[in-house]
Amino acid sequence: MTKLHFFRCPPSASTPGTHPTAALPPLRWKASALLAAVVLAACSSTPLPPWPTTPTAQRPAPPAPAPRPQAGVVVPAPLGQAGQPALSQPQPQTPPPQTSVIASPLPPQAPLLVQNEGPLAPPYGPAVAARFPDPSVTYSTPGLGRDRRAFTTNAELGQWLRSLAESPQSDGTRTRLLDLGMSQRGEPILGLLATRAAGTDPATLDTSGRPTVVLIGQQHGDEPAGSEALLVISRELTQGLLEPLLDKINVVVIPRANPDGAAASTRVTANGVDMNRDHLLLNTPEARALARVVNDYRPILVVDAHEYTVVGRYLEKFNAIQRYDALLQYATTANYPEFLTKASQEWFHQPMMAALKAQGLTSDWYYTTSTRPDDKTISMGGTQPDTGRNVNGLKNTVSLLVETRGVGIGRMHIQRRVHAQVTAITSALRSTADRATNLEQVRSFVVRDVSAQACRDQVVIEAAATPTQRDLDFIDPETGADKVIRVDWNSSVNLKPTKTRARPCGYWLSANSSAAVERLKLLGLQVLRIAEPGSVLADTYRETARESGERRDVIGTIAGDTGIVRVQVSPMRSAIDVPAGSFYIPLNQPRAHLAVAALEPDTQNSYFANRVIEELGQTARVMAIPPLVFEEN
Repeated sequence: MTKLHFFRCPPSASTPGTHPTAALPPLRWKASALLAAVVLAACSSTPLPPWPTTPTAQRPAPPAPAPRPQAGVVVPAPLGQAGQPALSQPQPQTPPPQTSVIASPLPPQAPLLVQNEGPLAPPYGPAVAARFPDPSVTYSTPGLGRDRRAFTTNAELGQWLRSLAESPQSDGTRTRLLDLGMSQRGEPILGLLATRAAGTDPATLDTSGRPTVVLIGQQHGDEPAGSEALLVISRELTQGLLEPLLDKINVVVIPRANPDGAAASTRVTANGVDMNRDHLLLNTPEARALARVVNDYRPILVVDAHEYTVVGRYLEKFNAIQRYDALLQYATTANYPEFLTKASQEWFHQPMMAALKAQGLTSDWYYTTSTRPDDKTISMGGTQPDTGRNVNGLKNTVSLLVETRGVGIGRMHIQRRVHAQVTAITSALRSTADRATNLEQVRSFVVRDVSAQACRDQVVIEAAATPTQRDLDFIDPETGADKVIRVDWNSSVNLKPTKTRARPCGYWLSANSSAAVERLKLLGLQVLRIAEPGSVLADTYRETARESGERRDVIGTIAGDTGIVRVQVSPMRSAIDVPAGSFYIPLNQPRAHLAVAALEPDTQNSYFANRVIEELGQTARVMAIPPLVFEEN
């Protein structure tokens, strides 16, 4: 048994904006003498890195716009990044290992079809439809065939990725088919790794000098454009015009995270859970599969491809139709590092908007509205640490949401929807390649800075969006003209802390908290088992009020919610005895804020509220460095 004693740096006089760095000794260290030396060496200040103002690689001058192709003519397709050459697309079914070409455009009056269903009546007339012409290129995947009634099946998706993984590669490109797990109905969740590193295992990628990007599609089964677009992206990364980016980055593509929902054309997983609200609780195998990918490959960027409701409650509330081709947002949740917010905004969000505009595509912040007919408030994406966007952000990534207009319109405008996804995702890949060195510098600072904050100052327990107003552009359903509506707007870009507490040094969990421990480790947190009994100074939670409730987001009750325990608590300071076999989660680790999100009991996403932790007495906030001995867990 390897035993570890926990040390902390002595206080130091840091300059403004810096923190003394205290690192938790890794479990492989076995000698106390080594511990003392390393901890003292870690006690220097962590300076803020300079903020780069120019990319590491300059882009070429913009070429002339590509001409609109005619039937039977092979031309380049727009890549989706301002001033970049065009993307080429694979042929249906199995992507051939040859020079990429573009298929002929679809006929202008393609039938409106939805996966596994017959034709639907268009939800709006020709005047609105004319606002969304097909792009100047036709994308070709199994599900985008001319006469298809269904989008790409999971079997076809697997064949597509397998063909790419098995095809001969050139220029040092390596591919690997990733079997990430099984859905609730036994469908494989598959991914494709593309790299020019010396090998395809996570350890080799980690030492390759190239940051890794993870691209995720179709967490919601009724949002197919992201999945079809990621099949295009996977083809271009391995055999097309995006392949040179692998000199700078590694890419993991997961076209379909929710195979069961895709097969049924439903938003939720087979057991009725919205998996994009399950990334902290990790109740579903689908969310667990994505958590393992992020743990294994440590991406610097995660892109989550979705689609949003076009008509529905917008027509009911505002007599208007959604007009934007893409709605975009990065991580917006309590305790998301400031430098990652800055990188998200300047290095990704702004270039992505420019790339979409260059392709004649419109974009805005992501927003939604509740299902209540009387509630006309418009809200940006939520601030809760439960979505992939926010949870992956707290894993110290740039975490981007790309939503194209698609829910409720079947196959209408599917080429344009895929084009918008390809454009936005390609922009994100190029931004990562351009800023690879800068991004690694920012992440290096962030992981040290988050670790150094343990036991210090305040931590935000909950935060809320800022109410304001803005003019929002819609489309008039009768005339197809722009319709500007002044709306109440909840801004997630500017968060207001609504509950703060003194930041603990860590959290104690009782020995019978194995379910919580398992999930914390899946989140990438270090959990230590206490080897010998001891005593710690801690805040325990005194319950002051309790009621039954439900998890909610800005839309309404979260699908699959089984009810939560809503409590109010008052922290009580005392010395508590901690037995051997119980657990300690230190906060001087890079993903510390995920522990805060999971273990403060009086929030709707906490493990206590959701009954992963059964009793308040099973956890405590450790408020001083614990003089404990730990063993490997």
